[in-house]
Amino acid sequence: MDIQSIKRTFGIIGNDPQLLHAIEIAAQVANTDLTVLITGESGTGKDVFPKIIHQNSARKHGQYFAVNCGAIPEGTIDSELFGHEKGSFTGAIAERKGYFEIANEGTLFLDEVGELPLSTQARLLRVLENGEYIRVGGSKVMKTNVRVVAATNANLPVAIQKGKFREDLYYRLNTIPIHIPALRERKGDIHLLFRKFAADFAERSHIPVISLTPEAVTLLENYRWDGNVRQLKNVAEQISIIEPQRTITEAVLERYLPNKVSTTLPVLFQREDSSEGVSERDLLYKVLFEMKHDIAELRNTVNELTSRSGGLKTNYIEPSPITHIGETVVSRVPNEPETIEPDYMEIVPTAEVVHEHVQESLSLEQNEIEMIKRALEKYNGKRKDAAKELGISERTLYRKINEFGIK
Repeated sequence: MDIQSIKRTFGIIGNDPQLLHAIEIAAQVANTDLTVLITGESGTGKDVFPKIIHQNSARKHGQYFAVNCGAIPEGTIDSELFGHEKGSFTGAIAERKGYFEIANEGTLFLDEVGELPLSTQARLLRVLENGEYIRVGGSKVMKTNVRVVAATNANLPVAIQKGKFREDLYYRLNTIPIHIPALRERKGDIHLLFRKFAADFAERSHIPVISLTPEAVTLLENYRWDGNVRQLKNVAEQISIIEPQRTITEAVLERYLPNKVSTTLPVLFQREDSSEGVSERDLLYKVLFEMKHDIAELRNTVNELTSRSGGLKTNYIEPSPITHIGETVVSRVPNEPETIEPDYMEIVPTAEVVHEHVQESLSLEQNEIEMIKRALEKYNGKRKDAAKELGISERTLYRKINEFGIK
């Protein structure tokens, strides 16, 4: 079966080269028994490709089962896949066949395979390597001849690094990789898909079909579509049923796009575990800027004292430049003092009282405590407002209050 025939049979819309390449690989690998791993974001239509492989293979007359591994509780996933013996656990009143037994000589599609528990991954690896498995609670080794096609929207190499996915299973599943492009990577197909979804919905609902103005088409194609084809279909159907006008303008379309994001430009990346660290870093920067202000005031005071006393001796020391590397603030100390611009110079008087003042200003912890006290006093002890003023989370402020013993 050629690519165009496959597209018609399975209702695939689009002419993007990446999409056509994925269809071509699926058709070529169908007549083999090689394991296939389909990757792509959620909503890109990964579930269609196992059907393409099954229907174009010698197993097309056998059973085809699709299992969503992420929707089955961890305690029952082994029973669902491999079956169980009577009495193997509470509620097992009879033996049960698993999908690997039922789908023998057919195709088993494991969707969201990245959600499998590690213990189940070990069982799956054994099936893929030699076709053997054991029912839950049993001791008899059983054989199966199943073609496995897996899919995931997770980054499995990253999951391997975190110890959440077996590396040997990944390479066993990834014998033939097929990547489905995200909708934002198929700009030329977006308007085509929208018109198809709108026309189908209008036909089912017996209403006139909607159309987009040129400006609305531009907005449609430049939107990020994090939900991919599934999200595009939902938007087309929402507009079709809600809007009284059949010609949709840019302003109308924008109301149906979450956050009104109309660009595919890259966004800033934030680590999953960095929210607390970023808040503390912002506080640190705020403290450093406050220190710079205090030092500037101190310098002015020293200059006044110098002019009044007729030459109070001062030593000029270059401040340690601050470099931000990753999550660490590194202070570089020069080997020898250099002459620099006055705005970036610390002046440390030789007078003992002024020296103590400088030391106090340079205490990072003390400045942090003072800033927190000032913010709390400003907002009469309201931590939420104080945290907003400091640029940190309320939880971080609460921890700092306890850490420093602030009343």
